[in-house]
Amino acid sequence: MKQLLQSLLVVFLSALLATPGIAQSLFAAVSGKRVNRIVVRGAMVVDGSGKPAAGPFDIVIENDVITRIAGFDPIAAKEGRARRPEKGDLEIDAAGKYALPGLINLHGHAHDERGGVPMPVEYGMKMWLACGITTVREAWSNTKTLDWKQQTAANTLAGPRLFAYGGFPGPNQNTPEQVRQRVRELKAAGYDGIKLYTIDRDLMAAMMDEANKLGMRVMHHVGVEETNAWDDIKFGTTTVEHWYGIPDAAIESGRQNFPADYNYNDEVDRFRYAGRLWREANWDRLMTVFDGMIKNNVAWNPTLDIYDASRDLQRAQTNPAFADYLHPVLEEYFRPNPSNHGSYFIGWTSTDEAFWKENYRIWMKALYEFERRGGLIGTGDDAGFIYQMYGFGLIRELELHQEAGFHPLKVIQHATSNGARILGQEDKIGRIRVGYKADLIVVNGNPLENFKVLYPTGIEEIRDGKMVKTGGIEWTIKDGIPFHAPTLAADVRELVKKARQPK
Repeated sequence: MKQLLQSLLVVFLSALLATPGIAQSLFAAVSGKRVNRIVVRGAMVVDGSGKPAAGPFDIVIENDVITRIAGFDPIAAKEGRARRPEKGDLEIDAAGKYALPGLINLHGHAHDERGGVPMPVEYGMKMWLACGITTVREAWSNTKTLDWKQQTAANTLAGPRLFAYGGFPGPNQNTPEQVRQRVRELKAAGYDGIKLYTIDRDLMAAMMDEANKLGMRVMHHVGVEETNAWDDIKFGTTTVEHWYGIPDAAIESGRQNFPADYNYNDEVDRFRYAGRLWREANWDRLMTVFDGMIKNNVAWNPTLDIYDASRDLQRAQTNPAFADYLHPVLEEYFRPNPSNHGSYFIGWTSTDEAFWKENYRIWMKALYEFERRGGLIGTGDDAGFIYQMYGFGLIRELELHQEAGFHPLKVIQHATSNGARILGQEDKIGRIRVGYKADLIVVNGNPLENFKVLYPTGIEEIRDGKMVKTGGIEWTIKDGIPFHAPTLAADVRELVKKARQPK
């Protein structure tokens, strides 16, 4: 009798889940709640190592760990001849779908304001999760970030795992001892690493020496300054962010050919001439720089997405996803305004875009060569600036890595296991592998064929002569906690809708 009742219950639940509205409600009810045992059934798996997809597999998650990955024969399963993992507290039907490791964003910003105007931190956090991002290296963190890190770890704030990198330098850091003290203070306060910006060479030497002693990793946004990639090589930074400092190190004259009236603090000047930098780098010298970076384990996090608007401003400004997902505070911040960092499109011309298109061609060629020679590449979105929304920017980053010539399997590797290596977490996250953290996503579509299936907006296809909307991430599982991505996306849309209502 007990077995009969269980069978009837399974049939009943299956019928419920086959009804879209009811299934949506049930999934929404469990979204964001700790579940002891999850079984993802019948997924094609891209494990993050760079090897091809394989499957179908059943993935068993117990608490926050992947405990089993079991292959099976679908025909034998249909006939009842296959032994499959026992039922989970949450069953996810992934037949015909793809499972990937959770994406790692190595250059994220958790914002609760833009331009001094409040904006709920939940907006960006939920967008990240809805886009499959389970880990974020937060650049230029502060005490709020440390609080959000604890809250996301405790699941009192729905969001990715945060690695907080404190901003450097700060005020009154003009001597080697002062910068050493700043490093010690960041370590004591609980920061995971350091986000380094403009600094002189002697101060960088002291800062990096102290950071290395304390085991603090360093991400370096090299400005137009005394230091460049040669200093990253010498002192041992973890990553060069964006690309500043790399072509600079390969310019024969030692400095880009700026016009006499150039002003670095004028962001129109700064970004206009940044688009003319790669053409001045000597390719042979650049290869020497790459070999030095590779020998000294300096990785590259290019953030290709964040300058995408510079080569096609109209495309960036008319993103269809803005209609439902762009918060009005962020929208206002994006408008050309000298007071807002990255809002530099004042008098932007077709000539500027032509230079930036060339810049991208050389930059992408260099990036591809860097990995070919043995370099380590990650992914980051730097969103909240320059027309890039949180989460959406990282998926755009994947598309641009593919444009640079990387196979989709390598692109996913950049965004998963490579990111984990850069964080020093390669034995815990970045792979779908037994014993690893249960960080993975279930995608309604094949991202190896089309990265656009990862966007919350989904894609449109013609099936049986009819236009249908499909795609999207169905589940983002972080630390073994299942987040129903469509529910998160709906939450964001509602948040945006309310924020746009007249006060």
